[in-house]
Amino acid sequence: MKIIFLFAIAGHLLCGVCDCLMTYMPGGRFRFDDMKDNKRLSAVFKDMPPQNSLLSMLLGCLAMFLFAFGYLALAHWMRAWSEPCAVLMLIGTIMMLTFGVAHHVFCGMPEWLYVKMGRTEEARQLITEFFKKTAVTLIICYLGFLIFGVSLFVPVVSGWTPLPRWACVFNILPLMLAWMPTRVGGSGNWAGAIMFLGLMVLLQ
Repeated sequence: MKIIFLFAIAGHLLCGVCDCLMTYMPGGRFRFDDMKDNKRLSAVFKDMPPQNSLLSMLLGCLAMFLFAFGYLALAHWMRAWSEPCAVLMLIGTIMMLTFGVAHHVFCGMPEWLYVKMGRTEEARQLITEFFKKTAVTLIICYLGFLIFGVSLFVPVVSGWTPLPRWACVFNILPLMLAWMPTRVGGSGNWAGAIMFLGLMVLLQ
C-alpha cells in the first residue's frame, strides 16, 4: 500500500505541475473570465511557448495513470469495512479517471490552438465554443471526486474503519474545499497528494 500511495502522491504532484503549466503564463494568471475578452486573453498568452500545453496534456495523462493505483487500492481496502462504499469509491474512481483524462486534454488543446492560431478573435471564439461543448468531461470528473470523497469520508468519520475518526480530514473532498479559496493552480492535486501522504502514514 505504501508503495502504491507513493505512486499516487507522485502522480498528483505531477498533475499539479501540469495544471500550473496551463494556469500561469508569462503574461499572468489565466482565468476563465479572460475568455470573454480577446484583449485580456491575448495579453495573458503573450510569449507562452506552445509546448507548455502539449507537455501538460501528455504528462497529465501519465500523472493520472500513476495516481489511479492509489484510488483503486483505497477502494479495494474499503471492501473489508463497507462493501457499498467500496463499490461507490470504485465507480467514482472510474468516472474521475476516464473523464478526467479527457478533461485534461480538452483543457490543454484550446490553449495550444489559441497560441498556434495567433491569439486572434476568431481563435478565441473557436476555443470558447470547444470548451463549452466539452465541459461535460469536467462536470463528470468532479462528480467522480465527489462520489469517491463522500464514500471514503462517511465510513471513516462513522468509525467503521480502523482509522481514527479525525483521519476523515485526509480526504480529497474536504482538503480540496479548504484549498480552493486560495485560488492556487492545481488545488485538487495538492489536496490529493496530502490525502495519500496522510493515509500512507496512518495505514500501517
